[in-house]
Amino acid sequence: MWDSGGKRYLDFSGSAAVNLIGHGVQEISVAMAEQAKQLEFVHTSQFTTPVAEEYARELIEFAGENFRGGAVYFTCGGSESVETALKLARQYHVEIGRGKRHQVLSRTQSYHGSTLGAVSVSGNKRRREIYLPMVREFAHVGIPYCYRCNYDCTDGCRNCGQEYAAELENAIESANGEAAAFIFEPVSGATLGAVVPPPGYLQKIAEVCRRHGVLLIADEVMTGMGRTGRNFAVEHSSDEHGDVAPDILIAAKGLSSGYAPLGAVLASRKVVEAIASGIFLHGFTYNAHPVSLAAGRAVLNFLKRHKLVQAADSERDQTVGAALERSLATLLDLNSVGDVRGIGLLRGVEFVSDKDSKRPFDPNLNFASRVTAAAIKRGLLVYPIQGCVDGVAGDHLLIAPPAIITAEQIDWAVGQLAEAIGEAASSK
Repeated sequence: MWDSGGKRYLDFSGSAAVNLIGHGVQEISVAMAEQAKQLEFVHTSQFTTPVAEEYARELIEFAGENFRGGAVYFTCGGSESVETALKLARQYHVEIGRGKRHQVLSRTQSYHGSTLGAVSVSGNKRRREIYLPMVREFAHVGIPYCYRCNYDCTDGCRNCGQEYAAELENAIESANGEAAAFIFEPVSGATLGAVVPPPGYLQKIAEVCRRHGVLLIADEVMTGMGRTGRNFAVEHSSDEHGDVAPDILIAAKGLSSGYAPLGAVLASRKVVEAIASGIFLHGFTYNAHPVSLAAGRAVLNFLKRHKLVQAADSERDQTVGAALERSLATLLDLNSVGDVRGIGLLRGVEFVSDKDSKRPFDPNLNFASRVTAAAIKRGLLVYPIQGCVDGVAGDHLLIAPPAIITAEQIDWAVGQLAEAIGEAASSK
């Protein structure tokens, strides 16, 4: 991208992990213009539209067998989608005669959006603390974070994953039959910086939820639509013990790759059939906006045609996903870098003041923002966050480039980032 002064920037964070197909793809704007010529807007209480029906079918197919026979509810973004999913979970239980169930459990050190309902199920301390008097609080359970694990990680973290899953089961049992759903990020987003769950963890929480009749909500706002090298990140956890099959899946960000405000809630057949006899008491003026849907449909077709999901797959040789993993690993040679983690084109770089003790920088230094400022001077855009250790301390960056990035651009960007880290460390 270029700013108004003509300075060039490489977008190494995908504009907050939004853009996957690259900026300025003309066919997306053409599709939006064509839709606007035919019909710019119609309220969903009066009509559905061909673009909504066709795109919903394509998105259900993209989501795979688990959502066959399900439905899609389109919104204008991630926070609206989370609000929709929370209400959908509540109404599901009401419709099947479980009106007592209303609690939505979630995890500490998570982020699900900025609206009050989304804030209530988020664990990002900085973004929620002043609003706490305004929200309804339910249980937040621990989240696997192998770099700073609360349990024994000597077995490659499989055991600690089971321990964290046991925290969820305890919270469900403590809810005394009032737990309606559990919402989680399959790979953590900005709050923890691309922490990948340990083996067996997602399968275990899915099993716990099924056993207790609790809906499983996968928040794939940041991880979905190919960002991690699978259509959706929950697919990474499929193994010989079976798939992780969410009842509700939330998508946004990469859904339109930033070309238009767009989010989606995918509901499984089970959820749809339960509510089909009633009316979903929910809605936004601009949900299923035809021009936004035209953008999303064009983006989906583009990423499938250009095999961008495969390009993001870091488990395949010769992909940009693998190139990003290799290049970022070199940052571990720096004294200020404690951990480099993630999967596909969603990566985190955590900073420490001491590697041996993993001691974070003093929050007042705002080290991640210092690195970001130094990177911007070099024409590199990254995404800084604080609070990964305890909600206040702990600095890291989120790296999430578009899938059309080249290996050469990756190496240049990591080189500039290394220089920026060095500059920030020398000036602290």
